[in-house]
Amino acid sequence: MQYDIRLIKLVSSETVMGHFNATTNTLEDVVIIQAMPTASGSVQLAMLPFGFPYEEEIHAKIEARHFLYEYKNTPEELKNKYIEAKSSIKIAPSGGGSGLIL
Repeated sequence: MQYDIRLIKLVSSETVMGHFNATTNTLEDVVIIQAMPTASGSVQLAMLPFGFPYEEEIHAKIEARHFLYEYKNTPEELKNKYIEAKSSIKIAPSGGGSGLIL
């Protein structure tokens, strides 16, 4: 199944990711992306269901009217982690890590 996976900044300032449904003009199966600083000064990214901690399933849907900004490119590492979170299928890295930890 081919998804149009997009990284979006919402009007509420949250950064989210999901697959875009052009028919309904919505972002579906939304996860929130949170940046967390580490003790070493780097940043790790966490991908959580949008309804976390009250919902642990990835099923949220957000209408496009709530989008503030759509990132031009979604990093492949983020797309792969999103697919893994949705399907429980591990995707092998394509090489040349970027330091992205999820």
